Amino acid sequence: MNKKLLSLYGLKWNPFAPDVPVEALHPTPRIESFCWRVEQLAGEGGFALVTGDPGTGKSVTLRILAERLSAQRDVKVGVLTRPQAGLADFYREMGDLFGVELHPHNRWGGSKVLRDRWQTHIDAALSRPVLIVDEAQEMLLPVLAELRLLSSTRLDSHILLTVVLAGDGRLVERFRSDELLPLGSRMRVRLALERASAEELQECLKHALAKAGAAKLMTPELVATLCDHAQGNHRALMNMAGELLAVAAQREARQIDEKLFLETFAPPAPPGAKAAGRRR
Repeated sequence: MNKKLLSLYGLKWNPFAPDVPVEALHPTPRIESFCWRVEQLAGEGGFALVTGDPGTGKSVTLRILAERLSAQRDVKVGVLTRPQAGLADFYREMGDLFGVELHPHNRWGGSKVLRDRWQTHIDAALSRPVLIVDEAQEMLLPVLAELRLLSSTRLDSHILLTVVLAGDGRLVERFRSDELLPLGSRMRVRLALERASAEELQECLKHALAKAGAAKLMTPELVATLCDHAQGNHRALMNMAGELLAVAAQREARQIDEKLFLETFAPPAPPGAKAAGRRR
């Protein structure tokens, strides 16, 4: 959204875009609790898990968590950007994230260099490096197994890394398989996100508008209507609100109300109804 459209409503940013600042995200009490527990886990190492259907807030939770961990002194946070990669690219990205040169064809050497780097960090900072993986249901079985084995030493008694995995229901199902049961059993902190209530969605929407600098951009009636139609899905809510904002800006409407919602999202009348209306 360009500056002209933002200035029309006095907005600091588009409150419904995916790339809003972290300060504009709404942390629920459950997300606050999860982030606090992972912050404690970073001192000991281990695995944490965020699960939920698409649009329930997994990526938002990870953004909030990454920001809070990065603000802590001496905490190193890496975000894996290609969860679907094979082992060779997995090692390449791990080397890039943690500042070591790895040779993917020599996995033994790569694992040794990574573990030495993590141990050096632990000795200096008394905290484990943190690896965050979104869309973890896309990770290949060999990569998940390698990550589990890579993150600990001394017969699994010394943890070198804190890993936060996030994924949908497919990830939960995979952890029930014989191959991944050893990894699933290592999840020390869990957050299962569910569809939000209409009241929770209203809180989220009002928070987004207030942080963007236009708390009264939408009428209370429209806020309630949007949250009812979103059916508990944060992403659906923001997509509808973003479309309404674009339509309102095109029309230079001063406030977004239910009338605009009905004009934008009302289903088109069937052809027969139009013809009957013309005859009358």
